[in-house]
Amino acid sequence: MNALSYRVILEPDEDDGGFNVVIPAFPTAHTQGDNVDEARRNAREVIELELNYLMEKGLSIPPSDTENVRIERVTVTSPAA
Repeated sequence: MNALSYRVILEPDEDDGGFNVVIPAFPTAHTQGDNVDEARRNAREVIELELNYLMEKGLSIPPSDTENVRIERVTVTSPAA
């Protein structure tokens, strides 16, 4: 299999600590980690599981995320009730 590259977003878990992982190419895949390294390892594992499943079922594999992505945070004030 060719090397594929996918974006992962690590969101801090305010309640439990650690990080929740969002993988845009695999919206139904979920994982987390107690720290950044663990979250990345778990993301790699869940992506590999998803790819294996798709291949076994003969389904299409999402293309690599090759675009340059910039993520910014925008803060807004909610309207008064």
